Amino acid sequence: MTELIPGFLWGASTAPHQIEGNNVNSDWWAHEPHMPGMARSGDAIDSYHRYAEDMRLLADAGLNSYRFGIEWARIEPAEGHASRAELAHYRRMIDTALGLGLTPVVTLHHFTHPRWFTEGGGWTGDRAIDRFRAYVETATRILDGVEWVCTINEPNMLALMATMGQAQQERSEEDAARWMSPTVEGAARPVLPSPDPKIGRRLAEAHQAAREILKERTDAKSGWTVASQALTPTPGNEEKLREVRYVREDLYLEAARGDDFIGVQSYSSQAVDENGIVPHPQGPDTTLTGNAYRPDAIGIAVRHAWETTGRIPVLITENGIATADDAQRIAYTSAALRHLFDAVDDGIDVRGYLHWSALDNYEWGHWEPTFGLIAVDRETFERHPKPSLGWLGEVARSGGKALEGSA
Repeated sequence: MTELIPGFLWGASTAPHQIEGNNVNSDWWAHEPHMPGMARSGDAIDSYHRYAEDMRLLADAGLNSYRFGIEWARIEPAEGHASRAELAHYRRMIDTALGLGLTPVVTLHHFTHPRWFTEGGGWTGDRAIDRFRAYVETATRILDGVEWVCTINEPNMLALMATMGQAQQERSEEDAARWMSPTVEGAARPVLPSPDPKIGRRLAEAHQAAREILKERTDAKSGWTVASQALTPTPGNEEKLREVRYVREDLYLEAARGDDFIGVQSYSSQAVDENGIVPHPQGPDTTLTGNAYRPDAIGIAVRHAWETTGRIPVLITENGIATADDAQRIAYTSAALRHLFDAVDDGIDVRGYLHWSALDNYEWGHWEPTFGLIAVDRETFERHPKPSLGWLGEVARSGGKALEGSA
C-alpha cells in the first residue's frame, strides 16, 4: 500500500470568476457580452455568498483541504485603491476554511484581471510587474495562517489566452464568429496554438516577484500551477516533443525551480508527431471538453514536473473530468489516483491531491462541461452533492486505503 506523507492534502479546487458571480470589475466580465457564442458568467453559482456552505460540504464529506482564489479585480477595482471590504471578505473565507478543518490553498491570480490592468496593456505593459507586485503586497495582509499560496494559475494557459487575444484582434468578423474557449476543444477545432514565450517570460518575472514578497511577508509555501498536456512522442519524434513541450510547459516548470512546490494540473494526454500536437481522438469516452479519456495523464505529468523543476515537492492542484456521468468521474479519479500513487511509490514527493472541481461551474464561456463533485441548480443555487464527493471523502478519510480492492 502506498504510504502518503503525514498531512497529505485531500481536497477540491475552484476559481473565483467561475463560482462567485458578478465579478463586474474584471476584464472577463467586460469581454463576455461582446463575444458571439460566449455564455455570460452572470451570478455564476453565487459562491461569493455561499462559500461557507460549499466548504462545509467538502469538510463533512471527509476532505481536509480547499483551494480557492482571491479576485484581484475585487480587491483592487481601481489602480492603487484597495477595497478593505473585499479583503475582509476573503479573510473570512480563510477563517471559515480553518474553522472547518480545511487547509486553505489560496490562489492569487486565476486567469482574470482588473479591467484597468488589461486596458493599460496587460502583461505586455511597461508597468505590469510593478502592478502585480503591488497587488500581491496588498493580498499578503490577509494571508496570516495560510500555509499554501499559488501565485499564478496555469501561466502557460494565461500566456496562451493572451496570444489568442492578440490573434483575435487580427481576425475578420467572419472568422471570429464563435467564441473558442481555451479549455473546451472538439473535433471541429484545431489544436490550440502555442503560447508566446515572451509573455511566458514576463509571467515568470511576475511569479518570482510574488515569491519574494510572500517569503518576506508570510510563512506560506509558495509556487505556481502549470497545466500539463502529458505530451508523449510518436516514434522518432522525441526532438519535436522537446521543442513543443518547451514553449507549452517547460519554460514554466523551469521557472519554478527554487519554489516551495509545483502545482501540477492535468486532465488528459496527447501525442506529438513530426507536425506537432496530434488532436484528441474522438470516441465514446471523449469528455465534455473534447479531451480523450486518459486517467494515466496525471502520472505522466507528475513525473515530468518532478524532473524538470529539479525535484521540488508536487501538489496536484487540479485533476478531473468533464462528464455528466458521475460513475465515470469516480472511475476516472480512481484510476488517476492509482497512477499518482505509483509515482509516490517511485519516490516522488507528492504533498496532496486537489480535485477539479468542487462544484459544477462556469467553464470560461460555457456552462455545459461539468467537472464538479457537487451539482448546482443555477436557478435556486441549491447544492446537490454527487456520489463522487462521498467517494472521494472516503478515500481521504482512509488515507487512500479505500482504493484497495476497488475497481
